[in-house]
Amino acid sequence: MRRAMAEAEVGDDVYEGDPTVHKLESRMASLLGKERGLFVPSGTMGNLCAILAHTRRGDQVFVGDQSHIQNWEAGGASTLGGCVLTALKNLSDGT
Repeated sequence: MRRAMAEAEVGDDVYEGDPTVHKLESRMASLLGKERGLFVPSGTMGNLCAILAHTRRGDQVFVGDQSHIQNWEAGGASTLGGCVLTALKNLSDGT
């Protein structure tokens, strides 16, 4: 893994200049049948992007009371998106 990381072709993704990120995004988009992909460095950031893409300020978002969003993500959707999170009882398997 370290060798692969050290030998990877890299660039500045802020300016869309990282070919490795481009390959990853393209591959995932192709696998999922989507037009484009977006790499984010954490699951928390991915969850936040998903919530913000589907809501507007003031919207209510239902989450499981055992979900990662509810228990570990520090209210990012509320703080950054103005969404109200409402926890619903769920089992540890997500159902």
